[in-house]
Amino acid sequence: MTFLRSALVASGKTYRTRGISHRVSQINISAIKEMPLIAAKVGGCVSLGQGIPSFPTPPHIVEAVCRTMKENPQSGKYTLGPGLPELREAVARHLRVQCGIEADPEREICITVGAMEALSAAILTVVERGDEVILPSPNYASHIEQVLLAEGVPVFVPLDESSWRLDVEGIRRAITPRTKAIVLCNPHNPTGANFPEEDLRKVAELAVEHDFFVISDETYDFLVYDNESHFSVTSLPELRDRLIATYSFSKKYAMTGWRVGYVYCSEGLLDQIMKVHDAMAICAPTLSQFAALAALEGPQECVSEIRTALQGRRDMVCERLDRLEDYFDYIKPRGAYYLMMRYKIPGVDSMTFALRLLHDARVITIPGAAFGPTGENLIRISFGGNEAEIHEAFDRMERWLSGHPFESP
Repeated sequence: MTFLRSALVASGKTYRTRGISHRVSQINISAIKEMPLIAAKVGGCVSLGQGIPSFPTPPHIVEAVCRTMKENPQSGKYTLGPGLPELREAVARHLRVQCGIEADPEREICITVGAMEALSAAILTVVERGDEVILPSPNYASHIEQVLLAEGVPVFVPLDESSWRLDVEGIRRAITPRTKAIVLCNPHNPTGANFPEEDLRKVAELAVEHDFFVISDETYDFLVYDNESHFSVTSLPELRDRLIATYSFSKKYAMTGWRVGYVYCSEGLLDQIMKVHDAMAICAPTLSQFAALAALEGPQECVSEIRTALQGRRDMVCERLDRLEDYFDYIKPRGAYYLMMRYKIPGVDSMTFALRLLHDARVITIPGAAFGPTGENLIRISFGGNEAEIHEAFDRMERWLSGHPFESP
């Protein structure tokens, strides 16, 4: 039982275990989703927790969907399983222009219920009971649960704590005959790292040498700062038949609630992934697919505006953290909109720290232990909220810390 589930049990939550399958009983709803549930009972909280961007869905997307609802009677019906043909064609054009990838829209692209369904379907397709999946850690919490749901074995390889850089030699040492895949998220949730091209190329070489899959979570591919470039392993031809890449419209176009993303891979892999997609979802929501089409075909200024605003919020969060240097260490994010901060309070686990901060100061953060064993003594914050919310959260945190909450009376 996780720390978080223990906290919920203590608050009166009970869980049935009799008759529940092992693959489900061994996984948990991530702390990213559970902390807001606890906060809802506390009341009056400000969130630095779940990665929900504050921006509204751009008007041209909303207007296009409204027109579709009024004018297209098919908008309330199922689409083909792989998705609207015109959306898959738009995705293929986007991959070609933005990523230099030549993708066949009919055979290599499937529209999914967000990147989460794409990731789950990919992992369920290639991972069998006992297969090992390498997770650079700290890593996105749901990747762990998805591997466990497939009855695989997560193998955590710590990132370099001085820079959140991939430890390529650590990955090499972690490879065994049971290694089936590695999951890469770049830019990285939860650390905000932007992995260097040379490291990603070396990981690709290991995948070819040792014959395992690369599952690439490209959710934040657009979100890098300080004029840095983003390198994607999807551009590497040597990974052609062992790569599964997943993408999301959620953060790029402020469409978290629309639940639409896509998966790109070779035809042989997609044929198998489609079996899982059909069993779990049939198809992505039709209206959401029309919204995604409008996003890709409409003006793209909204993407650069979101990126610019988030870079400003990153700088603001770093300035606030610099004022708390007696309490936290951190590495400035180079991408995504997350930051992992290490607190300087010995003997306190991250779950205890996050829950005390939630109950005492009414600030939502995510305990680092949710992101794998190397996340302990860390707290993840998101700077996706607006400036006023971020300042209010830090004001509360400063007042709380000034009272030395963990010192004995």
